[in-house]
Amino acid sequence: MAKAELLKIPVSQMVLGLTVKLPLSWTSHPFFRSKVKLEKQVQIEMIKGLDLSYVYVIEGHDLLPQIAEPEDIELPEEVVDEEIDYRPLAKKSMRVSQQHFLKSVNDSRTVFGKIVSDPEGAYREAATLVEDLVDHLYESETPHLTLVGSGETDISVTQHGISVAVISMLIAHTLSLTKSEVRDIALGSLFHDIGKLKVPETIRRKRGELTDHESNFLKMHPNFGYDILNRTGLFPEAMLDIVLHHHEFIDGSGFPNHLTEAKILQTTQIVSLANSYEILLHQHQSPQIALAILFKTQSSKHSNNLISVLVKILGIYPPGTIVRLTDDNIAKVMMTTTDVKQPHVWSCHDSGSEPSFRFLIDEDVQIKEVIKLEDLSEGAIKTLQANSPISFYFNHFNH
Repeated sequence: MAKAELLKIPVSQMVLGLTVKLPLSWTSHPFFRSKVKLEKQVQIEMIKGLDLSYVYVIEGHDLLPQIAEPEDIELPEEVVDEEIDYRPLAKKSMRVSQQHFLKSVNDSRTVFGKIVSDPEGAYREAATLVEDLVDHLYESETPHLTLVGSGETDISVTQHGISVAVISMLIAHTLSLTKSEVRDIALGSLFHDIGKLKVPETIRRKRGELTDHESNFLKMHPNFGYDILNRTGLFPEAMLDIVLHHHEFIDGSGFPNHLTEAKILQTTQIVSLANSYEILLHQHQSPQIALAILFKTQSSKHSNNLISVLVKILGIYPPGTIVRLTDDNIAKVMMTTTDVKQPHVWSCHDSGSEPSFRFLIDEDVQIKEVIKLEDLSEGAIKTLQANSPISFYFNHFNH
């Protein structure tokens, strides 16, 4: 195995700009990898909290005083033996995404509870939540989507808001929008359905077809939400525009104002698309089928460019899609990769036996077809948790 000399420095000498390697296994620290680029002071404080006496410097030597001595150690992940098993790292990254998602949903629920009684407090907490989301998005140059969930049988307004925010922010990131625009998108996504809290629960949760009166009342929720937030005098105009117009479509068929493309802000168009996809997803319980229906029935309602970006983000087989592999196993897509045809999956036999987390990108196995929930055995449904509600969050594992 290749060797190289790396500088060993006391943790007290760490400075922003360094890339360091922690002398710990991946299970003993909170970072995705043992290689950490120090971009924020909080990262330094977290490393100091690990009770380490030293770290190894990989990049940024010019930022250090010339007092450290080199030591012979193994090279970092990029140049170690190609036989290394990356699956534990991928699983860890998914656990971290799940934790971030649950915290975001809980924080959003707290904000919703305060918006009327303590609007300034709600705004401060919402701004903090948005910064957390932005930080998670920009953690690497190539964020992916991973499957997450709340463990609940129904998707709440706040959980839906986080998923819409994640998809919308990834679209904005892909389009190289400014961080200010990304923040507006995140904030608008979080609050886009807050007006539904003024709609009777009997209407919101009704399983059957709504009456005309009920449908018209539900369609008032963008106005209700805008009024609630605008009354505080705290929220930016671009964010309020998202709340008011997230059901507007470029062909003028949306509501409440039947706006056409030229009159809908790009940030609002992005959230409108993400929201439409999320709605279809929870109607059909299949990310891939939802994407196909979006293409077939709503291509005139959204910008073709934005739809193309959405497809790039979701991949051909978005997280949560149930598929059959060419080795005849069935699988649930867990995470997108740089290859849209070869996501990371959780697979099992038809009976649900022999579950395994797999990198298709490393195997001579491909996805043969998408299969429906009703075509699965009870054992497979249980193993893959195939009937659990689907949500998404950022993930930065790359392999």
